[in-house]
Amino acid sequence: MSIIIESIIKVKDLRKIYRLGKEKVIALDNINIEIKTGEVCCIFGASGSGKSTLLNMLAGLEKPTKGDIIINKNRINKLSEKKLAVFRQKYIGFVFQSYNLISTLTAIENVALPLVFRRIWKRKRMKMAKDMLKLVGLGDRLKHKPTQMSGGQQQRVGIARAFVSKPAVVFADEPTGNLDSKTTVEVMRLMVKMAKDDNLTLVIVTHERDIAQYADRIIQLKDGSVTDDYIIERDKNNENTDKTEIKNIEDLGEIVV
Repeated sequence: MSIIIESIIKVKDLRKIYRLGKEKVIALDNINIEIKTGEVCCIFGASGSGKSTLLNMLAGLEKPTKGDIIINKNRINKLSEKKLAVFRQKYIGFVFQSYNLISTLTAIENVALPLVFRRIWKRKRMKMAKDMLKLVGLGDRLKHKPTQMSGGQQQRVGIARAFVSKPAVVFADEPTGNLDSKTTVEVMRLMVKMAKDDNLTLVIVTHERDIAQYADRIIQLKDGSVTDDYIIERDKNNENTDKTEIKNIEDLGEIVV
């Protein structure tokens, strides 16, 4: 008997229109997608394709003009700002291109920060943060501040912060945009492994074809519409994520930013 995996994210008839004077700019045009629990999904497209706008909608950072966004059975576009803030604290993690670490806090304090909002007592949250930093290979950088770390190390702190509370969904916005190729491979392997280990849903937004290859599924956007949506076929005998053969990955073409 096959196991039915429930969709944790459902987007229905989503539209986003910006008004610039008398003109209307359609950023998203009738988007309908579902993302399953535990799926690593890549939202792929060039600059101006609508991928960042879609991420903002999914994260509840912007309200849609029309349509619904349902995450973990919560219709987030109908939530008040206060309830939305609580929802994000409980269910959502973020990994940013620019790391977004607090410069005055140490690595362990940055990672522990989301746990403060969950009212986890200090000794426990510091232990959780310490364990997570060890997991991402920064056990010797607990007391270092962002300015004392490389870009790759800062992004590992950002990943630890996003995953420390084991949120239902982690959104990663161009997570390797400021990293070199070697560090990019390390960061992508790390995020995918952590998501898979805890069956968390990981949604990656990128314009880089190499990053898209780490996903289970690719949703391609162009001019605010979904132009392609397919599951990646992997070589099951190849355990190296970054060398996996992917059917039709060339169809994504060269993205110009």
